[in-house]
Amino acid sequence: MAKKLNERDTENIVRQHFQKDKLFKNITFEEQSSKNPRITKLLKNASKNGSGIGKPEFLISIDDEKDLLIVVECKADILKHESKNRDEFADFAVDGVLLYSSYLSKEYNVLSLAVSGVEKDNIKVSYFLQKTGLSDVEQIFGNRLLPLDDILAGFKQDEARKNEKYKELLEYSQILNEQLHKLKIKEDKRSLLVSGVLIALDNKNFYRDYAGISSNKILSSTLVGTIKEQLKTEDLQGDKIDRLMENYNFIATHPSLTKLQKSKELKTLRELTNDIDENINGYVRTYKYYDVLGQFYIEFLRYSNSDKGLGIVLTPPHITDFFTDIVDIKTDDVVLDNCTGTGGFLVSAMKNMIDKCNGDSSQENSIKQHQLYGIEYQPEMYPLAVSNMFLHGDGKSNILSGSCFDEDIIKTIKTKKPTVGFLNPPYKSDKSDVEEFEFVLNNLECLEKKSLCVAIIPMSCALAQKGERLRLKEKLLSKHTLKAVFSMPNELFKNSKVGVVTCIMVFEARIPQPKNKKTFFGYFKDDGFFNKKTKGRFDYDNKWINIKDTWLGLYFNNEEKVGFSKTKKVTAKDEWCAEAYMETDYSTLTQDDFQKVLNDFVAFGVIYES
Repeated sequence: MAKKLNERDTENIVRQHFQKDKLFKNITFEEQSSKNPRITKLLKNASKNGSGIGKPEFLISIDDEKDLLIVVECKADILKHESKNRDEFADFAVDGVLLYSSYLSKEYNVLSLAVSGVEKDNIKVSYFLQKTGLSDVEQIFGNRLLPLDDILAGFKQDEARKNEKYKELLEYSQILNEQLHKLKIKEDKRSLLVSGVLIALDNKNFYRDYAGISSNKILSSTLVGTIKEQLKTEDLQGDKIDRLMENYNFIATHPSLTKLQKSKELKTLRELTNDIDENINGYVRTYKYYDVLGQFYIEFLRYSNSDKGLGIVLTPPHITDFFTDIVDIKTDDVVLDNCTGTGGFLVSAMKNMIDKCNGDSSQENSIKQHQLYGIEYQPEMYPLAVSNMFLHGDGKSNILSGSCFDEDIIKTIKTKKPTVGFLNPPYKSDKSDVEEFEFVLNNLECLEKKSLCVAIIPMSCALAQKGERLRLKEKLLSKHTLKAVFSMPNELFKNSKVGVVTCIMVFEARIPQPKNKKTFFGYFKDDGFFNKKTKGRFDYDNKWINIKDTWLGLYFNNEEKVGFSKTKKVTAKDEWCAEAYMETDYSTLTQDDFQKVLNDFVAFGVIYES
């Protein structure tokens, strides 16, 4: 006879979790009722049975956050976590806690916590945030009990904590990569698996039920079916869905995902799904509009040569965010990325545009549905771009599959009247490859007059003084204005195992370069990031925010500063880089600086001779 589950066991797990928290002394932890008359009044008619006083398992008030209230509801049976319509208040944890939230949110920001299960290592956890006076409920965090520090940081979007969580995300990407390697999932399929699981988890029925599916074969088939169901709801019709599903169908047939694993070291699909929900979904829900798939793609292909022949070099997220600051992006801008990759530039644009909406939901919807456009040629990248935008609530049909040089695609994009262009084009690895400047010209051709285009390309393009690249530089200046060039850190793409030295170019579309126009050149070689052997290149000392502000201040004010920036009139035959014109502040040089230059010179020779 099966042991009867006891809800008190679930309550003990939650109680002990908070009692051990280092901030426990700074909170008021109450059970079933509150001594706060304000809370008591709000719960007066909140009974789960329809009449009477509401009695949540726990009510948590935090001393320094008077307007935030945490309410907790527990269930012993993990299958009683959440009902289909969230309207069975007495029987399901999520349903009950959201009922309490609907009453308490009249005067508080309410963080609802639903917990089910009686085994500490096998519980289901859901967090929801309902802000004061609003009916909308937003699911945040992942599937685990969090320290109060993390809850508060997520609630307040603390930048330092965000960096800490990002480091943890990168560490998990390495762990997941090793797990998928053991399962013999090919490198180019790993990001697709992650994106597919995230899409499926966005479906309420799948999220509620997957933990109860014991058969790997049934779960894998259900997962693929859910992906297709989700894509159908997002304005993706006909052959576009079929083409996308061709990339995801392997999940239902791969032996490692459909069969029972004999070794405990090998993760089952259910365990992988749970881990992805806990580690990736938790981050995405807390820190919105972030190109997580791009970062996992970089990690999964880090030791593979499968994308280097294609010239694919994904832009680090702090640089995609920097692009939006360079153009001072507005809520009414229409953004084009004609070399979309995983969609990092579009995700950053979405984030910064929505941040400026001040909660205007109609404006936010317009941005997601009508103001972000991408073009992606590579068939293995296209589903990642589409799924990335799906996960951030975009309209999906705005990512076009095909060549950005296709006349029909150009015509389609021009009808959208883009006002901002971003791109990181494929980098040439063979003489027959398309020149990077051709992609820049293509982007500029699609933009409205006086729009800004920002591109990150190899420094060798900027230095060109002969041949095809010189011809393209002449063409650029005959049609457009070169506003600025920023020399980027030499190791910017270290995490992608790519040694190319790059620069950022800023153009104003459809205004030929004036004869007396001075271009701003920035020597922006230190972004505060540095490399750690096993963890990669990251802003470990939280310097980037201040450095970025300095760079932007120099650029926007067209300011010359010794060692950092210079303004100069240039032609196509000139070198487009700060190093060619900048004065050196010799008073600041040290022996270490000389050693660094020598090291960089040797590294440059190794990279470009290999």
